[in-house]
Amino acid sequence: MRAQRSGTVGYGLVLGLVGASITIQLLTTGSSGIRFLTVALQGATLVAVVWTSGGRRPIVRLAAGAGVLAVSAAAVLWLLHGSVPPATAGIVNGLLVGVAPAALASGLIRELRADGSVTLRTVAGVLAIYLLVGMLFSFLYSVIGAFDADAVFAGQAHATAADDLYFSFVTLATVGYGDLVPAADLTRTFAVAEMLFGQIYLVTVVALIVSNLGRRREPVTPPLR
Repeated sequence: MRAQRSGTVGYGLVLGLVGASITIQLLTTGSSGIRFLTVALQGATLVAVVWTSGGRRPIVRLAAGAGVLAVSAAAVLWLLHGSVPPATAGIVNGLLVGVAPAALASGLIRELRADGSVTLRTVAGVLAIYLLVGMLFSFLYSVIGAFDADAVFAGQAHATAADDLYFSFVTLATVGYGDLVPAADLTRTFAVAEMLFGQIYLVTVVALIVSNLGRRREPVTPPLR
């Protein structure tokens, strides 16, 4: 019951926090204030995911605790030095995208099994997972760029976080504008994996959830002997 009560508003809260984080990164510059706001939003998202999904595994709770510590460290550094190190933002982002999708999926599966019906909070949960996967691939592209700046996008040596995020969601949605093109084989491999996931997830998981919205699973009556 606790997971269901938290999920009532929790999945919508997670979806809103993820959407806000993506919007800020796409629309604003990478100043220290914006970086701290992004870190704070992602840390809050990670905590909301753990609370919503009812995650009991130690690694999930440990990740949430580490995220809170990283956000606290970012706040101290910002107040004392007026800047937030990119590494701190990367840690929080990595914890979020590495833990949140699986934790949300686990919570949704438990809720569906217990409740037997698909609700709007279920839709919010599966959409939050979709957005988090886009952020996960964006994080992977940024990791590639950290090791080799020329390996991410052809003809663009210094991609920004907004570039990585934009390219990730364009690829996830299989829009393919062509303004950013993956340069190295590893980047192309991740891009293909992201395209396949985006299409398969939409036509299976999201379509199945939406088509069963509001329906309740009928109890199975044992056969009479």
